[in-house]
Amino acid sequence: MSNNYRWVIVAAGALMGCVAVGTMFSLAIFLEPIAKATGWSHAGISSAMTLNFVVMGLGGFMWGTLSDRFGARVVVLIGAALLGLALVLASQAQSLLAFQLIYGCLIGLAASAFFAPMIAVTMSWFDEHRSLAVSLVSAGMGMAPMTISPFARWLITAYDDWRLAMLFIGIGAWILLLPTAFLVRNPPAVAAAGGMASEPQAEGAGMPLSRVFRSPQFLVLGFTFFACCAAHSGPIFHMVSYAMFCGVAPMSAVSIYSVEGAAGLGGRILFGLLADRLGVKPVLIGGLMIQAVVIAAYTMVSDLSQFYMLAVIFGGTYGGVMPLYAVLARDYFGPKIMGTVFGAATMLSSLGMAFGPLAGGWAFDHFANYDWLFFGSALVGLGAVAIALAFPPLPRQPAQLQAA
Repeated sequence: MSNNYRWVIVAAGALMGCVAVGTMFSLAIFLEPIAKATGWSHAGISSAMTLNFVVMGLGGFMWGTLSDRFGARVVVLIGAALLGLALVLASQAQSLLAFQLIYGCLIGLAASAFFAPMIAVTMSWFDEHRSLAVSLVSAGMGMAPMTISPFARWLITAYDDWRLAMLFIGIGAWILLLPTAFLVRNPPAVAAAGGMASEPQAEGAGMPLSRVFRSPQFLVLGFTFFACCAAHSGPIFHMVSYAMFCGVAPMSAVSIYSVEGAAGLGGRILFGLLADRLGVKPVLIGGLMIQAVVIAAYTMVSDLSQFYMLAVIFGGTYGGVMPLYAVLARDYFGPKIMGTVFGAATMLSSLGMAFGPLAGGWAFDHFANYDWLFFGSALVGLGAVAIALAFPPLPRQPAQLQAA
């Protein structure tokens, strides 16, 4: 029974990731309707997303630590209640400042309650195929552009009112997330103990947190995660607006975002399988290199078919590399402090994510195009590759230990 229930945990984590990330990134769909209806600037609205990522980073560290102490279920229940409330309140905001604070702070805090806790509890259920399991949970995020984003666009078109659309999405978040949170549970203690007995001892296991956060393993992990997310956040957030700027119709522009999401779903599964077979580090470094090249290539697109082609590659690579950071955190530091360590790494990644939306809005407002955003993001992506090359060796796997 317990062996089968682990797939319930994977499904619950995937659904929560889909709703949390989908509602958060739906601001990209709301950007133009909000700007037209309110007269607020693109940079002003985009800065809500920047604040969102900053708060999400701090919240990820806090929620990860709390999940280590109290369990994931309590954390995701609070997150589910807060996410729906934040969307309902944001839909009623009457000033740009109020919208920035509500959308940025509350949604960022709520969305961060799902990723690190659900990744940590999922990994505690799996001894084998751990990269694949984490990738499947993360794949829920890849479903967001194919579900929440088109739904948001449909609501805006159907009701011609961004406030009503955002209100409906907030209520929907409550309906989906609150019951799902009750499915989350830790693995049976006996199974967990038996699984850990066969694992290689993580080099950082038992290390005080003050030393963990100064260790080469964590510093390289955290700063690679930071640069990776700083590289792709701007292109992701502004992709719909950029496509419309290039002459693509609004609904077709949203479909590019959906293609990225579909490719990210496949990329997460592919990269998870490759990481189980080839090792996490080489797969991560290869994905980061592809990501940087494709971001630069977006400056040369001119029609919808080219957007689709690059969306498949871009979505597959940025989606594929994201779950691998969690696997590295577990391999380096072990399961007991997984939530805390990965929450801290997620905090750095969220700070990286915070740069892109604001930078893209600023670039468009000042230069009337997005070229500087894509060129700058590509250079940051190459920086992520350079940092990742400094990853210390991983603990040896059981087969290697036996051979030794």
